[in-house]
Amino acid sequence: MMNTSCPRVSFEFTGRFLPTVYFLVFTIGLVANGWGLKSLLQKWRKLEIINVFVLNLGLADILYLLTLPFLMVYYFMRRKWIFGDTFCKITRFCFNLNLYGSIGFLTCISVYRYLAIVHPVRMMGRLTVTHSVAISIMVWLLVSVQSLPDIFYTKTSGNTTGKCYDTTHKRYVEDYLKYSLGWTLTGFCLPFLITLGCYGHVIVILCRKNTTDEVLKKRCLRLLIILIVLFSVCYIPYHVFKNLNLWSRVLLKQHMCREWSNGVYIAHQISRGLVCLNSALNPLIYLHGNEDIPAQLRQLLQRARQAVSRLSITPTQFSQV
Repeated sequence: MMNTSCPRVSFEFTGRFLPTVYFLVFTIGLVANGWGLKSLLQKWRKLEIINVFVLNLGLADILYLLTLPFLMVYYFMRRKWIFGDTFCKITRFCFNLNLYGSIGFLTCISVYRYLAIVHPVRMMGRLTVTHSVAISIMVWLLVSVQSLPDIFYTKTSGNTTGKCYDTTHKRYVEDYLKYSLGWTLTGFCLPFLITLGCYGHVIVILCRKNTTDEVLKKRCLRLLIILIVLFSVCYIPYHVFKNLNLWSRVLLKQHMCREWSNGVYIAHQISRGLVCLNSALNPLIYLHGNEDIPAQLRQLLQRARQAVSRLSITPTQFSQV
């Protein structure tokens, strides 16, 4: 439905929702990624090909997590950015590096699993750690090139409001929508289709081969479930609602209002919270790929239970004195 007067979009939801999500992701993500990276680095000499991609995945997460405290301050101050235009662009650039770097390295993991299971003889000795390092460097370069145009768009609105836009100012929203659609196609849709095709074929091969190791089947299925969760919860909603929200802003600028504009804005803010969860969910890849981490986790939980039991016993002992 088209209206001549456009209803005001409610921006208050963002200030209530995102800071809480950022705090949880920062706390959980920093601990989980730090623990996972430490475990990988301790076995650097025995580093496998797939762990090189997992290591880069963790580095991308840490890079983004370190920017979250500044965004928390931004939203606690009711969207007043006090850290300058340059740092605003750096913060948004780190988010894009994390997002599309994560998608890129997850795609690399999927392709490697596909080649190792479907073409094990043909690939034997051809894939080395050196190759995986070179591929990782290429992923970083491609993601940086894709993300670089974003920093040339206006990210702050000057001293009057002090905003730090995750996209750009309304003056450039038409151009940004075109850029975002192309970015979504190359940075998300193509890697997603590659990942889907690789794991679809892997599952078919594993189900057909009765001689395939059951442990290998379970590990591949677990990784497939993790990837489905990451894409379904974090990546798909974000890209859908980001572009819908940009389109509604283009229509709003042209005084062509839609009843769904406010709902799309809120959905986009929720998807922004969900997409940053990838930094807390990516460590599940560590749990899948490193057999020592689940054992360490069980030991940590056991120590925690022992500590709690000691604390519960201590007050009783004091009461008896």
